Amino acid sequence: MSLSDIFARIVALIGNVAIFLRHRKDNPKSPAFGSAPAIPTAKPQGIPTLKMPTAKGWIEGQTPVAAAGLKVNAFAAGLKHPRWIHVLPNGDVLTAEALSTPGGIKSVFDYAQYSTMKRAAAIGVSPNRITLLRDADGDGVAETRQVFLDKLNQPFGMTLLGDTFYVGNTDGVVAFPYTAGDTRITAEGQKLNSLKPGGHWTRSLLASPDGKKLYIGVGSLSNIADEGMAVEEGRAAIHELDLDTGETRIFASGLRNPVGTAWEPTTGTLWTVVNERDGLGDETPPDYLTSVQDGGFYGWPYCYWGQIVDDRVPQDPAMVAKAIKPDFALGGHTASLGLCWMPAGTLPGFPDGMVIGQHGSWNRSKLSGYRVVFVPFEQGRPAGPPRDILTGFLSADERESHGRPVGVAIGPDGSLLVADDVGDVIWRVTGA
Repeated sequence: MSLSDIFARIVALIGNVAIFLRHRKDNPKSPAFGSAPAIPTAKPQGIPTLKMPTAKGWIEGQTPVAAAGLKVNAFAAGLKHPRWIHVLPNGDVLTAEALSTPGGIKSVFDYAQYSTMKRAAAIGVSPNRITLLRDADGDGVAETRQVFLDKLNQPFGMTLLGDTFYVGNTDGVVAFPYTAGDTRITAEGQKLNSLKPGGHWTRSLLASPDGKKLYIGVGSLSNIADEGMAVEEGRAAIHELDLDTGETRIFASGLRNPVGTAWEPTTGTLWTVVNERDGLGDETPPDYLTSVQDGGFYGWPYCYWGQIVDDRVPQDPAMVAKAIKPDFALGGHTASLGLCWMPAGTLPGFPDGMVIGQHGSWNRSKLSGYRVVFVPFEQGRPAGPPRDILTGFLSADERESHGRPVGVAIGPDGSLLVADDVGDVIWRVTGA
């Protein structure tokens, strides 16, 4: 056994003891959900709670568990860490395949986090490509698969506007020429802006309804600006890129890790899901779904859920005073990443609302997330508790994960598509 293996086991043992003690003392009775969540008092952790199931994958014929009235099948399997989905107008389905890459290890916490992510198959050599999937015969399974675009830098968000295909690399947005029906892009791309790589590396993309702007989700470098605010400049924010002028501005800030974005069609409002900070307890603070105001500030790193101050951070009272309270709590550390609008009737029994891919927690005593959920909307606002669409990604004893859902999108046939980066599958959900 190597020295690094011995160290990893020691860290895991300390973490497990901490989990046991915290679970007995601080385990909340219910998750922090909804517009008025019950958020437990913060309890800063000297020893971080680290609990990550081992990535197992799916055995042949095994699938997640679909909610009553629904069924699920593998649209495409055998991919390499598929993270995000984009559906082209001709019905081709694109998936971005990318991985976290090892960064600098400066502390015991960094090493423990690295070891935890490695066990969960969440870190390694990134494929750095986008794969095209085509279901030409309409049987719900893609029979065509090929590399659509490669030699990218941790690609994530994708969108097509006219004859230009945009990719959110971790270090900036790149534009490529595209002709309808293309199955591969070989032309050189044009980099439109620069973004700081590393940390929360995903860069989601969402076009404005008029096609003139792109909205880019950019996460923080660290948990609570651990290396100071200077290195966090331009991060923890949603950027707006004007495609006519090429100028980029901060549209909203104080969002620790805003990943999925979507338009609510009745009001035309931008919504996002945000991963909140770690190290304050199982349900503190909750991840959330929120509308996004132009120029809005949402608290990170100084405070959370409005004006609840994080005492671990050097404070700025003026910033705390203007922090906007999010709209809807999704529970602590669910790692809510994927987001898409789902019109009423897309799946039987489901009204209008937002679908959320919850990647799953790693730093709480009882794991959360590891599911695809739906939040119903009425008159442009959340209107009820989350409902499960897919579960069964996590083993009952929480020791193994068959998969972890990330991106969600409405498929060309009106199904719901879900990217599973541990199972290496794109799942397809329809009525039973």
